[in-house]
Amino acid sequence: VQLQASGGGLVQAGGSLRLSCVASGRTFSRAAMGWFRQAPGKERELVAVIGRGGSAYYGDSVKGRFTISRDNAKRTVLLQMNSLRPEDTAVYYCAADYNAILSHTPQNPDDYEYWGQGTQVTVSS
Repeated sequence: VQLQASGGGLVQAGGSLRLSCVASGRTFSRAAMGWFRQAPGKERELVAVIGRGGSAYYGDSVKGRFTISRDNAKRTVLLQMNSLRPEDTAVYYCAADYNAILSHTPQNPDDYEYWGQGTQVTVSS
């Protein structure tokens, strides 16, 4: 499985970005998909996850600002990020968990078998 993330960049506080992650390899619809981020000197943090059935879970710091969605036909998971803050600055990674059951939204990064290369998001104040 290969995951290709894109859409990062530099944006002012209050602005928006949309991240995209395209998967190849195994059947995309069988995977729970997650977005994680890691800032310098910090641990990898859950941003959002969408289960195989479409249920979503968000980290507390992004609730109400970020939206995760998936398009199985396009093998794509999206992360719409609004009202961005400087503390959202990080490298964002998409990940796939092919062991998740239909209703599960895995939140532990150790549950994910496949990871993309990351895309940098920088929010200026």
